[in-house]
Amino acid sequence: MESTRLFIAAPLPLPVKIALVSAQARLRRVGAPVRWVAAEAMHLTLHFLGETDTALVPAIEGVMQQICTNHSALQLCLTTTGAFPNSRRPNVLWAGIGGDTDALGQIAATLQNALAQIGLAEDMRPFRPHLTLGRTRRDAPPQMIERLGDTIRALPQLTPTRWECERIVLFRSELRREGPHYTALAECSLLPARTR
Repeated sequence: MESTRLFIAAPLPLPVKIALVSAQARLRRVGAPVRWVAAEAMHLTLHFLGETDTALVPAIEGVMQQICTNHSALQLCLTTTGAFPNSRRPNVLWAGIGGDTDALGQIAATLQNALAQIGLAEDMRPFRPHLTLGRTRRDAPPQMIERLGDTIRALPQLTPTRWECERIVLFRSELRREGPHYTALAECSLLPARTR
């Protein structure tokens, strides 16, 4: 069996990436050891598949096509910054998403159920819509982590950049020394927003 690392995500338009890079710049000033997400790698993850049999790619694309015929494009916007598990112990730094998040959650849930029906394992983590800005390194000194958490809490709301989420993409992820490299394998368009 040949396998590859896969995930399904919505791509982001340039104005959103610019706003995210600006948020990163404010957090970078702390000097904490963080692996920052490059602008070209930024995306909105809907479902992480992990190592997957490449023979299942056509079936995954079929699931995506079916979902896109039943869901309309979404109006989304940036809201605030935060961290998982929380700002006291920031491991993953993120930007929050507002707008049609209920519909976004429905798409993610439908994806998960449909993928389970073709034999793919369910992602047991609850879907929490966010855009990853960076991940703190394991060797980060506690005082740096504390300062980073303070900075996250003190950051003002992000510029309320709005965008229309119109398509979903199946990506292959290759982990390289210089950072992950993503290749689009399949793409599907959601229904135009006016058909809702």
